[in-house]
Amino acid sequence: MNDRRVALVVGITGITGQNAARALVEEGWTVYGLSRRTETTLPGVRQLAADVLDPESLRTALAGIDVSHLFFATWSRQDTEAENCRVNSAMLRNTLEVVTSTSTLEHVCLVTGLKHYLGPFEAYAQRPLETPFRETQSRVPYPNFYYDQEDLLFAAAGEHGFSWSVHRASTIIGWALGNVMNMGVTLAVYGSLCRATGAPFVFPGSPEGWAGIVDIVDARLLGHHLRWAATASTARNEAFNVTNGDVFRWRQMWPILAADLGVEPAPYPGHADPLADRMGFADDAWDRLVAEHGLVASRASQLASWWHTDADLGRGMEAFADMSKSRRAGFLEFQTSSDSFLDLFAQLREARIIPRVT
Repeated sequence: MNDRRVALVVGITGITGQNAARALVEEGWTVYGLSRRTETTLPGVRQLAADVLDPESLRTALAGIDVSHLFFATWSRQDTEAENCRVNSAMLRNTLEVVTSTSTLEHVCLVTGLKHYLGPFEAYAQRPLETPFRETQSRVPYPNFYYDQEDLLFAAAGEHGFSWSVHRASTIIGWALGNVMNMGVTLAVYGSLCRATGAPFVFPGSPEGWAGIVDIVDARLLGHHLRWAATASTARNEAFNVTNGDVFRWRQMWPILAADLGVEPAPYPGHADPLADRMGFADDAWDRLVAEHGLVASRASQLASWWHTDADLGRGMEAFADMSKSRRAGFLEFQTSSDSFLDLFAQLREARIIPRVT
């Protein structure tokens, strides 16, 4: 195999896509970032606009580009898992069909997540697999668009001769605004609102979420994992869990986050108290914070994803994954999980997204 490194990152505006692109640019790759709109400018990334549900728009955007490595890091939430399977499979299928017809594709990195082990949202954690989650475990017996995407990828790789890797990421923490899956930004907004309004900064999740063992993955580490797997011979045609490499309990982490956000951690009430049920006031209160602190104009409902954070923290079981397979294959990076949150909060303050704590 030659050393041609021309990357197409699909989902460049998302938390994973942005961090994958940065990691690739750091090592001198030629990077194209694809999204429906050219709304994000990243140094070293050539922005393309196309809709992955529209093959002709993909062909137009990719005309004259010979992609060697595809990083597929996008998804579209639908009302049912059947629709998730249909739509998200079409997104990947269209991308693979266009790229393999216009490029000499060498490797595809597909980003999925722990719903591989926990099941889809409509049957979330109803029949989860035993922890720690390992890549060798069987699939959960429910429809799951992750499974459909994997099967599409495997079939296309067999037909076209490229290698692949699947990256089953834990809850991703890192820089991205308006991203549906960004629990870190959601908690930063929540803590800032509690500090400003006097509302209790109470853990919104389940007793199992509060006391059980969990993990996360820093978006920067995930970007490095994708970059590593794209060219590592030990990563070809393999699925990997991706986490920071440590574990924690939310009852330990909550006071750390509270201290950094300048708010007192409220006692845990012993039951879930979902954010989606309590944040009806958030947009109006955030408007006042924007005006008082000179923040970048935004709505709390644009920055925070209450429902997704409720789902993450409201699991009825502990959820953490084993990273041994990546270690054996040569990926040895590690990130302290508290630093993932605190680094993100510092970035958000520096960018005037959340208020400084004085």
